Amino acid sequence: MTDASSLTPYTPEEFKERYGAEVRVESRVTAIERDRKLVTVESRGKRYTESYDKLLIATGAEPYRAPFPGAALPGVFTLRSLGDAEAIKSWIKERNVKKAAVIGGGYIGIECAENLKKRGIDTFIVEMGGRLMTPFDPEVAARIQRHIEENGVGVQVGCQVRNIDDAGGLAVQTCPERRAADMVILAAGVRPDTGLAQAAGLEMNKKGSIVTDAGMRTSDPDIYAVGDAVQVTNFVTGEPDFVPLAGPAGRQGRIAAENILGAGSRYDGAQGSGILRVFGLTAACTGINEERARRRKIDCGSVDLEYPSHAGYYPGAEEIFMKAVFEKGTGKILGAQFTGRDGVDKRCDVMAAAIRMGATASDLTRFELCYAPPFGTPKDIVNVAGDLIEKKLGAE
Repeated sequence: MTDASSLTPYTPEEFKERYGAEVRVESRVTAIERDRKLVTVESRGKRYTESYDKLLIATGAEPYRAPFPGAALPGVFTLRSLGDAEAIKSWIKERNVKKAAVIGGGYIGIECAENLKKRGIDTFIVEMGGRLMTPFDPEVAARIQRHIEENGVGVQVGCQVRNIDDAGGLAVQTCPERRAADMVILAAGVRPDTGLAQAAGLEMNKKGSIVTDAGMRTSDPDIYAVGDAVQVTNFVTGEPDFVPLAGPAGRQGRIAAENILGAGSRYDGAQGSGILRVFGLTAACTGINEERARRRKIDCGSVDLEYPSHAGYYPGAEEIFMKAVFEKGTGKILGAQFTGRDGVDKRCDVMAAAIRMGATASDLTRFELCYAPPFGTPKDIVNVAGDLIEKKLGAE
């Protein structure tokens, strides 16, 4: 994508014309007066109040800035907005950047590293945890890491950054060494941007997320909250969770809108379905991984397999790797992880739907999926996973 304007599908005028909703840009809400049902707005040097009957908070998340020294030095960036992206591009051009460090090995960090490398910049990732992409189990994350390294990006996991300094040039001080860089991108995750809600006295959890009910109502029945700012229920485990993804946020927004209009809709929780493409490899997951299931003391098992994306005799077939996590005793599907170059997205979507519907391994074996040689195999990898789980359950 080369044109930043394509990421802004509507102007305020176009949005109002299409949806009938007024959009006020360059306007910041600085306070909520719940007793008077007023919000204070600051816009272009002016301040005014606006009344409400119902209020929706969708303040999202903000990049986590690690507390180590040097995180605010020139040349150290976070990436959350178009403005952040433009600032990074300008720095690369003006400083003729040759080497970059990315701190954080999640979705954003990996995508940043890929794009920096494609610009010809020598790039390395530093991740404090024991692996990249923590939603994936270690052996699946290792596949992703190996692919990234094969494409020329350095990866250092299990390594904490001590500081960033600019003595003799920008550098990242990790546990074993000091690594020079012309720029640093902090991509160590996000945290809920909930200062406004906290100041208004709404109920929050210990991690700073807004607590809502299943209708997306906060502790004030006239205030709703959605998106990355809120605590959600994990659909698989039933635990409170933080799932800062666009899909769940959009669904929460629709449910809140329906309830503001009196519909009585419920949000049943998030299952963390996510997908990434890096250097041509797609990695996708849904539900929970085996590590998390065991941490929750769930009696679980797993199977892994490789299978062609479509009929092997038809040109272009690629291997898909799949790991499925299931509950012993019931065969209920708890999660699935995939890597591959073709067909990963649709298989992960099938498994996401299976989890949402409470499907078991037996159900997977009976799924009738689309088949023609360019698109699949007569017996799909999802069916085969069901077979393997049933065999494993039968052997125990």
